[in-house]
Amino acid sequence: MNLAKFARRGYVTEPTPLEYLPNFSKALGGKVNIYIKRDDMLPGAAGGNKTRKLDFVIADALSQGADTIITCGAVQSNHCRLTLSWAVKEGLDCHLVLEERVKDSYNPAASGNNFLFQLLGVKSITVVPGGSNMMEEMGKVAEKLKADGKKPYIVPGGASNKIGALGYVNCAEETLRQLFEKGIRIDHMVVPSGSAGTHAGIIAGMFGNNAGIPVTGIGVNRPKPVQEAAVHKLAQETLDFIGAGVTLPVEKVVAYDDYVGPGYSLPTDSMVEAVKMLARTEAILLDPVYSGKAMAGLIDLVRKGHFADGSNVLFLHTGGSPALYAYLDTFRKGE
Repeated sequence: MNLAKFARRGYVTEPTPLEYLPNFSKALGGKVNIYIKRDDMLPGAAGGNKTRKLDFVIADALSQGADTIITCGAVQSNHCRLTLSWAVKEGLDCHLVLEERVKDSYNPAASGNNFLFQLLGVKSITVVPGGSNMMEEMGKVAEKLKADGKKPYIVPGGASNKIGALGYVNCAEETLRQLFEKGIRIDHMVVPSGSAGTHAGIIAGMFGNNAGIPVTGIGVNRPKPVQEAAVHKLAQETLDFIGAGVTLPVEKVVAYDDYVGPGYSLPTDSMVEAVKMLARTEAILLDPVYSGKAMAGLIDLVRKGHFADGSNVLFLHTGGSPALYAYLDTFRKGE
């Protein structure tokens, strides 16, 4: 698929590492070989997967003459941190709309990403109740800015639209090249599934390139049927946008909801176990909201025998470790 026809800013300058996890694989019984794609090491303030999406999305903003970026997310949003960081690099103003998906969870004095919003010089933060129509809320901010003579551009949550998903089509193709160069056969890929752009882009890239690698999403927020429908819709839109000329079968999209726990961003015992296990076997940091719960899903699937003995399973690490510092009590409990 020809991605060169789409404008991008060049934020991703080289492939992120693809590594084997021997100690982690051994800790899980040694019957399945776990590999990891290190998108936590992407450029941007503290790294993370949204850089791939913003590479394309901010190029679109600049092509429209924008001087201001507006985006949204939860109170510890990695997407908001990275959008703000690239806006700073581009000399653009950035305004954030934060959704209290957990009531009273916003604390202006909090650590983690919330501290980084301030450190990076966010122009404004608007906090809205959980369940708000976020496009409408961002639209309100945009209207105020337009009245002040600004030219705002709204980036949807997670940069999860057909433009942003191109970043993960590119990641899929990058991964396939790495596997070829390293001589590694991957039998299955596991990815976090939230705002849908990363999951949809990977599926579009793998399916569009006829890779034959099944992709399983581990949902972090929505019920399985809702999440799968959202991912399928965006993956098909992305394939159409590229001009791939293929129809994605519904059954290619799988997103488990078993590991969400009591709700989005709320800690689970399995997430804590996953974060500690990877840190203590491979010295790699996950985050408590996305990659931690996704890895908890992978661990459970391995233990249940979901993957055949001897399988090579690739986990996509989407980053987000700054959010760990807003969950100190969770990880220190029982230590």
